[in-house]
Amino acid sequence: MKTMRSGWLAVALLAAVAIAPARGAGFADPLDTPAVISPLASRSLMQGVARAGNWLVAVGQRGHIVVSTDGGATWKQSPAPVSSDLTAVFFASDRKGWAVGHDGVILHTEDGGLTWVVQLDGQRANESLVQSLQQPRPGLAPAEQQKLLDEAKRYKELGADKPFLDVWFADESNGYVVGAYNLIFHTRDGGRNWEPWFERTENPKFFNLYAIRPAAGGLYVAGEGGLVLKLDPDAQRFRALPIPYKGSFFGVVGDKSDIVVFGLRGNAFRSADRGSTWTKVDAGLPASIVAGASTADGAIVLGDQGGRIAISADGGATFRPALLKNPMPLAGIANAGNGRLALAGLRGVAVVELP
Repeated sequence: MKTMRSGWLAVALLAAVAIAPARGAGFADPLDTPAVISPLASRSLMQGVARAGNWLVAVGQRGHIVVSTDGGATWKQSPAPVSSDLTAVFFASDRKGWAVGHDGVILHTEDGGLTWVVQLDGQRANESLVQSLQQPRPGLAPAEQQKLLDEAKRYKELGADKPFLDVWFADESNGYVVGAYNLIFHTRDGGRNWEPWFERTENPKFFNLYAIRPAAGGLYVAGEGGLVLKLDPDAQRFRALPIPYKGSFFGVVGDKSDIVVFGLRGNAFRSADRGSTWTKVDAGLPASIVAGASTADGAIVLGDQGGRIAISADGGATFRPALLKNPMPLAGIANAGNGRLALAGLRGVAVVELP
């Protein structure tokens, strides 16, 4: 099996190794160990942040989840049933949200992030993946199905070691999670049941899937090795799009007519025709671009690992630098409302005025 590629995922994995207890005597499985309540949670590594109505919710290392009900002035840690590192969070409404992370974990809240339950973990995800590929799959050639089944069996043998890296819901019922090595699951009932979509991607090398987001009327996945996928709603399958770059893309953001994918070494590409053609754009960000968001007025915001921010008011065609008073290494950005941004990163979570 191939190794993880470079980028923020590799950084996150190295961080996880650095803080993980040694396996053996005294090892506690993070899937069986609730997150430790810490007064420093909001100032530790946070990898994802989202808006939940008028609240903000951030997630990060060791299962830390923090909630702000006052626009980011103060944060309170919520209890979490796992201590797995969490990588992303998304809210479909003011109260219903999902968080994903290492060990194949999917958490769900129905009260704005104050309490959480486990909907899926890596062990159950692997089992579901194998079972689904042992059944007849219409339209899938036997040789291709066997290849996918063999890969799924290897995942199961290795255990719950693969992270989910992003989550997105169209509404309170319909959503997706994506992750390492082509992992993708879909739900139609708010996460009570998660269906593997392993065979529904044009991703023969099992590249990592880093992000999933809507833009320009479509749903897109950004991945490793220049992989950009778009959902074909009729076929219920993600199709690969041609793009003139083979480096990893860590995210996708856009508006009603434009799509921007971004990734390694400050690379960003824009499409104004729903992914048919792409043009490289200069965001002015020298480090890997790891976070993006759209504001209420339609601006596109990108952030790199070094904490630099760039803003576009023309659908990603051009960007201007946005100087922050107290920049910090970034992992996630969210629109915090009222002309503000919520930033998640190495030094925790903070809310800043949009320059």
